[in-house]
Amino acid sequence: MTVLLATKRVQAGEHPTTPVAYFLAVLLTGPLITHRKFPRTSLAICLAALILYAAGRFTAYPGLPVFALTFGITLHSSRRLALVTVVAAAAAMTVALSLQAPSELSTSTWISSELLIVVAWLAAENLRNRRARWAELHARAERLEREREAEARRAVTEERLRIARELHDVVAHSMSVIAVQSAVGNHVMDAQPEEARHALAAIEATSRSALTEMRRLLGVLRQDGEPAGSLVPAPGLADLAPLAAQVQKAGLSVWIHVEGERGQVPPGVDLSAYRIVQEALTNVIKHAGSSTASVTVCYGPGSVMLEITDDGPGTPRAGTRPATPSTGHGIIGMRERVAVFGGEFAAGPRADGGFRVFARLPIPGVTEVTS
Repeated sequence: MTVLLATKRVQAGEHPTTPVAYFLAVLLTGPLITHRKFPRTSLAICLAALILYAAGRFTAYPGLPVFALTFGITLHSSRRLALVTVVAAAAAMTVALSLQAPSELSTSTWISSELLIVVAWLAAENLRNRRARWAELHARAERLEREREAEARRAVTEERLRIARELHDVVAHSMSVIAVQSAVGNHVMDAQPEEARHALAAIEATSRSALTEMRRLLGVLRQDGEPAGSLVPAPGLADLAPLAAQVQKAGLSVWIHVEGERGQVPPGVDLSAYRIVQEALTNVIKHAGSSTASVTVCYGPGSVMLEITDDGPGTPRAGTRPATPSTGHGIIGMRERVAVFGGEFAAGPRADGGFRVFARLPIPGVTEVTS
């Protein structure tokens, strides 16, 4: 527009170009840069500059910035604001045309100016609708892709469970054969050594086959991307001291009390008890905002009892969240570990403050002594 101001000759009834004309030209074109962030302000400045420019009757008819601004605001703003824009632009253009010099004013100028504003509005609306359809189609395609992936994962999981059930039946049958053959071998060991050797050979072959099927079973159940099992021995209650030292680094002081004499604790019970203590202490760090916790391990004749307590909300440690109720799966996981062995589990706030987790894990094959 500034090029037109500098090159167009002054017609009859028009005023020569002045610095005010250049300033109004900047106000007319500048809102094209700011209309996305400030659409209403940009529209007001542009239309006000249009009317002032027309009132000054400067050379070079300034309609193009209004058309471009109408297109931009309609494309990037709400439909309500787009309607306001087209009506305000048409009204301002009518006022500006009525203030023009007679040499610039004609019927064709009126019609073309108003028509171009409407065309700019319609073109922007059409482009906006096409973009919305493209976005909807893209979102629908992504949603369908996610649904297909979820369906595929669900089918894989169902197939894995089916295969796992079949392999479980095979392993269970093998264990039954081993139990029968071991009983036969034990019964005939003295009287019929040859039969005992046959039984031991059958046990060896069956156990090797069962181990192979077990490895296949674990391979089926292992999720994609899950790391392979480690050869490091599984942790147990004997590893609570290193666990307490690790928790100490997170700012939680842990006191461990052991009651009773540790007897023969099966590896499964030992591992589950360790995981319950580990998860309970993790929950204290994440949710309790507590500074100290107590772990009590009680070995009984037929069970292992665990009690993990904390002293309640205190001064939150750096890097931890304030005390809030847990919304994760920690308590659910602990309860499931206890349920596997048919034990007892309880978790909840204490009357004197803090939180308590209690678990009793029965030891298979050992009868509890009750008073």
